[in-house]
Amino acid sequence: MERHLEPLMLLPAMGCDGRLWSRQIMDLGDLAHPEFGDLSRDSSIHAMAARVLADAPPRFAVAGVSLGGYVAMEIIRQAPDRVTRIALFGTRASMEARPRSVADQGSLATAPHADPQLSAIVSGPVQAMAERVGPGVFDRQQEALLARPDITEAIAAIRVPTLVAVGDRDRICSPDDAKALAARIPGAAFHILRACGHLSPMERPGEVTMLLRGWLGGGPRRLRRPRATPGVS
Repeated sequence: MERHLEPLMLLPAMGCDGRLWSRQIMDLGDLAHPEFGDLSRDSSIHAMAARVLADAPPRFAVAGVSLGGYVAMEIIRQAPDRVTRIALFGTRASMEARPRSVADQGSLATAPHADPQLSAIVSGPVQAMAERVGPGVFDRQQEALLARPDITEAIAAIRVPTLVAVGDRDRICSPDDAKALAARIPGAAFHILRACGHLSPMERPGEVTMLLRGWLGGGPRRLRRPRATPGVS
C-alpha cells in the first residue's frame, strides 16, 4: 500500500527563494510532499497568507523562516482547520523593538558566524538569491515586515504540533526572542542550532532536516514544552 505523504508548505525569509529550502525539499521526500510558497507578490502578511492558502492543499503542514514564520502564523489565524503542524525558524514572539528599515535588520548575507569559512559558504548563495529575487520583491517584503500586525491573535490560534528553532548567532531573532515565542505556544518544542545565524535551512541543512523529520513523524501531541537542546555539529 502506498504511503501517504503529508503536504508541506515551505515559506522563505525576506529576500530568499526556493534555494533556501533546497536540501529539505530533497531530503524530506519520503515523509512529505514539499512545496515552496510564493511570498514575492504581496506587500502585507495578510495577503501573503491568503495567497499561500489559495494555492495550498486542503490540509497541510507549514514551515517558515522569519518572514515565512510570520506568514505561517497568519495562515493559522486565517484558516486554523487547514494546518496540521507548524515549524517556525528565526521568528520573534514580540513586536517590540522591531527593525524600522533593512539597514536596522542588518544584511542577511553578512550574518555573524564565528567560522569565516562558513560565512563565505553562506554569503555567496544568499547574495545570489537576493539578486534573483530582485529589489521590487525585497521592497514589498520589507513593507510587509515593517507593517506586520500584532501576532498575539495568531499565536493564540496555534493548536497543532509546533517546532520553534533559532540559530545561536542569529542577530535578527535572538534565542531569547524565539524561546519567548515557544513559551507562548502550548506543547511547542524549542531547539537552538549551534554556530548558526538567521538562515538555518541553508546554514545547518542536515540539522534542520533532522528536526523537521521528527516534527513530521511525531503524533498529534508528542512534542514537548520549550527546552533548549544541543545542536548537531
